[in-house]
Amino acid sequence: MSESARRRPRGPRRALTENEILDAALSLLDRGGPDAASVRAIAARVGVAPNAIYTYFPDKAAVVDALVERLLGEVDHDVFADRAQPWRERVAALALELRAKLSAHPGAVGLMVGSRLGGSNAQTLNERLLRLLADAGLDPTDAARAAHLLFVHIFGSLALEVADVRPTVPLPAESERIANRQSAFSATPSDRFPLSAAAATTMAGYISTEQYLWGLRRILDGLTARVGVNPEKP
Repeated sequence: MSESARRRPRGPRRALTENEILDAALSLLDRGGPDAASVRAIAARVGVAPNAIYTYFPDKAAVVDALVERLLGEVDHDVFADRAQPWRERVAALALELRAKLSAHPGAVGLMVGSRLGGSNAQTLNERLLRLLADAGLDPTDAARAAHLLFVHIFGSLALEVADVRPTVPLPAESERIANRQSAFSATPSDRFPLSAAAATTMAGYISTEQYLWGLRRILDGLTARVGVNPEKP
């Protein structure tokens, strides 16, 4: 290094915010899926050294938790908060709102399944759902179990929905994705798997809004049957 280079003053340190880091992580997830959002890749995207990221987040898991928390903070609670509306309609509104918000970032869906969901926005969402289920007449234990079951259905359905497409934003139209699945399932050999071949059209629609709501309604049917049931019974 020349003497002049050694004497050249360094420029100001790159200013950075948590939101910039999360924006970069989400952009990487949208384009490349969960494996694309490494700390090194995030740092490169915002133009800093990886150590700068650790100033704000101790590890990638903390980035994921913060990103999940931010996405859950975008959920519109007004769509299911009106206690004058039938409780089943409110649950359906919540499920559809979560599906719409999370499917907008398919690369982040898998992170939801593995996240601790312990942030303020996650807790607020859970509290609202517990209140909603209490309004339906479920006791606290059944309400807590039902909330878990509903989140499993919502996040699990979304994870399976985006699993067979390459990370892309936005997702291809639902009809296009179903058609692609239909084409794949139509090749099922009917001599070896006759029941699967006969169910090909239905199986192709597993990722559809119709299937999503069908499963939700069956869960709600079961919860409806629990209202007024002795909580000591299985």
